[in-house]
Amino acid sequence: AGTFIVSALASRQPQVIAAINDELASKLEPAALNAAKAAAAIMGMNNIYYRFVHLAGGDYKKMPARLRMNVMANPGVEKVDFELWSLAVSAINGCGMCIESHEHELRKAGLTAEQIQAAVRVAAVVHAVAAVLDGEGVAARLVAAA
Repeated sequence: AGTFIVSALASRQPQVIAAINDELASKLEPAALNAAKAAAAIMGMNNIYYRFVHLAGGDYKKMPARLRMNVMANPGVEKVDFELWSLAVSAINGCGMCIESHEHELRKAGLTAEQIQAAVRVAAVVHAVAAVLDGEGVAARLVAAA
C-alpha cells in the first residue's frame, strides 16, 4: 500500500492521488501513512539535488548537500519499507544516483531482485496511469477551447 501511495504522490496527478488514497490509505497505520508522505517529499527534494550533482559533475559531489533529511533516520516504519518507497519515488523522478543508493540498501537488507522489481513495476504503472490521465485532460481542454 505504501508503494502505491508514494508512487501516486510522486506522479503529482490529483485523480491518481485521490483514487489510491481512497483505496489504500486506510490499510496503513497513521505512522506508516505519514512515512509514505515523508518519503515522497524527501525524495522529491533529494532526486532533484542528486540528479543535478550526478549530471553536473565537478566539485558538487564533494560539497555537503545541506538538505534536511532527518526523517530518514527515524521514518516511523521499518527502514526497509522507507527505502523501498524511496526507490519507487526515485524511479519515477529518474534519479540514477538515488536509484543506485536505495537499491543497494535494499539488497543489503535482504530483499530479492524480484521484490525490488515489483516495487518499481508499481511505480511504473501508477506513473503511466497518471500520464494518460494528464494527457486526456490536456486533450479535453484543447477540444473545449477549439
